[in-house]
Amino acid sequence: MARRVHVELGERSYDIVIGRNIRIGTVLKQTGATGGLLVSDSNIDPVHGDACQAGLESIGLKVARLVIPAGEQSKSMTSLCRIYDRALELGLDRFSFMVALGGGMIGDLVGFAAATYMRGIALAQVPTSMLAMVDSSVGGKTGVNLEQGKNLVGSFYQPVEVAVDLALLETLPEREFVSGLAEVVKYGVIDDFELFELIEANVDGVLQRSGKLLEQIVARCCEIKAGIVSEDEREGGRRAILNFGHTFGHALENAEGYGRLLHGEALAVGMVYAAELSAWECGLPVDQKERRSKLLRSLGLPVSPADAGMTWNMLREKMTADKKTRASVPRFVLAEGIGSVIIGRTVSEEVLAEAFEVLVCRA
Repeated sequence: MARRVHVELGERSYDIVIGRNIRIGTVLKQTGATGGLLVSDSNIDPVHGDACQAGLESIGLKVARLVIPAGEQSKSMTSLCRIYDRALELGLDRFSFMVALGGGMIGDLVGFAAATYMRGIALAQVPTSMLAMVDSSVGGKTGVNLEQGKNLVGSFYQPVEVAVDLALLETLPEREFVSGLAEVVKYGVIDDFELFELIEANVDGVLQRSGKLLEQIVARCCEIKAGIVSEDEREGGRRAILNFGHTFGHALENAEGYGRLLHGEALAVGMVYAAELSAWECGLPVDQKERRSKLLRSLGLPVSPADAGMTWNMLREKMTADKKTRASVPRFVLAEGIGSVIIGRTVSEEVLAEAFEVLVCRA
């Protein structure tokens, strides 16, 4: 039986449906839409495109498909214009819809296209990666990357429905699955010590993609994010805790060149860096700091910038372009303990550089 997690946003409220072989399109049909565009990437479309299109058509929705090249480099203005062009060719209007079938890149890209085409049309998210299921498909953040930084052009735009079909994880490559687990660990660190302990005690089951365990973990992550987004949709306050590890992680991802390092891999290193800063600035206990690194490593994630061959100067320059930076000064989400974080912290340049060197030497 499917689980439902409600995102309460008044007239923009919607449900995240979590289970296996989830039907998509019911809410889209209720909007009055009859036709739309299903967008996926070159890895996902050959595996799941036909089934998703058939499901939409089985309930009377007319849908065409567009395939974008796989990889973070496609989260660009060029790909965005391809979606606009295809939508115009099809004659889509303000009462049409878009469906994002894919991981975080497709979800963010298609979400922004739906937000801006005809000033906004209905959007459904069908996440196919662990990262997208627990994080990027929920909450309405959409956007594309620029050469200077990640997600620098975008908007907040909520879907009308999110279908989290856990069966899709069965075809997900191991590296992609493990990358998504970084976001899962993040939720434990920022909000739920019991979730952190559950993952810690069941590493083998998580990596084996155990059905009931996976459903429990995905549902809990969605519940945490739904609660945060319902309280703070546009990141004016508490929602900023979701950025734990992202200031450094995004810089690492950008410096490496989009696609070489997966988002979750960069985030894992970013969380370890944030934990090191937290020990210096917030008194995070050493044992809790080490538990995070140990868990990430046991899941197969990198924990040091040395794993990516980056220098401090390269990364510090990239952090300047982060959206959370003000007057070239980066702001961090730091932790007082597992399950408790504080937002908007600035850190001296000396400590920033020293924390980097500690991680490199420890690798």
